[in-house]
Amino acid sequence: MRNASLWRAVLCVQDTVIEDVAFDEAAQVVVVHVRPRRAVRGRCGACGARAGRYDRGQGRRRWRTLDLGTVEVFLETDVRRVNCATHGPTVCQVPWARHGAGHTRVFDAQVAWLATHCSKRAITELMRIAWRTVGSIIARVWADTASGIDAFADLTRIGIDEISYKRHHKYLTVVVDHDSGRLVWASPGRDKATVNAFFDALEASAAGRCAQITRVSADGAEWIADVVAERCPEAIRCADPFHVVSWANEALDEVRRQAWNAARRAGHTQRHGWVAGRRVTVATGAAKALKRTRFALWKNPENLSERQRAKLEWIAKTDPRLYRAYLLKEALRTIFKLLVEQAAEALDKWVAWARRCRLESFVLLQQRITRHRRQILASIEHGLSNGLLESANTKIRLLTRMAFGFATPEPIALAMLTLGGHRPALPGRH
Repeated sequence: MRNASLWRAVLCVQDTVIEDVAFDEAAQVVVVHVRPRRAVRGRCGACGARAGRYDRGQGRRRWRTLDLGTVEVFLETDVRRVNCATHGPTVCQVPWARHGAGHTRVFDAQVAWLATHCSKRAITELMRIAWRTVGSIIARVWADTASGIDAFADLTRIGIDEISYKRHHKYLTVVVDHDSGRLVWASPGRDKATVNAFFDALEASAAGRCAQITRVSADGAEWIADVVAERCPEAIRCADPFHVVSWANEALDEVRRQAWNAARRAGHTQRHGWVAGRRVTVATGAAKALKRTRFALWKNPENLSERQRAKLEWIAKTDPRLYRAYLLKEALRTIFKLLVEQAAEALDKWVAWARRCRLESFVLLQQRITRHRRQILASIEHGLSNGLLESANTKIRLLTRMAFGFATPEPIALAMLTLGGHRPALPGRH
């Protein structure tokens, strides 16, 4: 037909012969009749290998492509089957779409780009497709992208963490490259088998890659540490400072709850009638003052408001046990700001102080700190933390909320496309 080159450019197709362009008035769509060029005909749709003809297939088939203005456009052709030596009778490969897809490659690329930038409603209304269709497109775009890249190339310093992505204890284990900041791997689960699956994939990509890992940061979980010690015995394990300080916050919170319960037992509450069939009590005196101290105790001193500073001053005067717990937490946090030589001495002094502090939660904490002493000092020496992982986890939580209704593979594919350093480009852009 005339202007075939123009139509190939408009439709963003290659190795394709444009036979005819028609407007279906009943459906109000443009139908473009096409066929693959001779050089790319007779290939298996699954593997792309040349194969002999099997039969004429099931007649003509359509693929949705990008709209022309406000009008939907479909590509239509006869789809034959070939007899592949590997896959048997299989639909022929077409240059404008992936095997088994109902949309063209450029349509998939635009939907995948929108999924990494836009809301659910914007994508479905703009592209006029269902949200589950978006999930299928994301999964196949990422599968196609992953097959053409080496996600584990030059991987030496990694961080491993878990994130909850659904209710009822549904977790993802994620791995981030500290050097590039990319999300390199994610999988459902939170156990040794899941971490082993990552190292299996790493070793399968190229022999000896587990031995190339030099540093691993994690939160101190044994199900991570044991596998890392087994699969990467030469790697230096670093305890994430954020999680170590969070252990101190948990111990501090336990002391705060004990102080609150002691104040209640001392009679610093009074009854306040009944609400919805339950007796309501109101805190008074020391119990009332302790009620809103949690964030004042957790916050860094430089970030405290005037009111929170006043709360801490009141605690220092009235509750020495709770204030001692606060000082222990702050002393542990300060250790991570020191040089490694000073930090080693300061950590030993902190452990000795916590051991004799007569606060049960901190006595247990110092035992935990002692077990992870080497990893804590390694994180200070090498400057590694799970900050990149926490950032990735926050974005993954947003993506999983956006991907509500998808099965497990789609949120992972969306996270890998968005955070893996291989975001899809819009058609015609580079």
